[in-house]
Amino acid sequence: MLKPSANIIKTPHKSYYSLVIAVAKLAREITEEAERDGEILIEKPVDLAVQEFVENKFKIIEPDIEY
Repeated sequence: MLKPSANIIKTPHKSYYSLVIAVAKLAREITEEAERDGEILIEKPVDLAVQEFVENKFKIIEPDIEY
């Protein structure tokens, strides 16, 4: 299982949880797109999602919530 360090992703984020959720959502989108297009993925979707965050193709936007 790939457990990327939050330090390798330069996207500013407030919590590790938001990073995990963002990677999971993107991995799910990659899987759905591959299935729709009939592609066979060689790499795992999570690996591809993490790589896209490392390359700064996506940005995590978190709301400012005050309690």
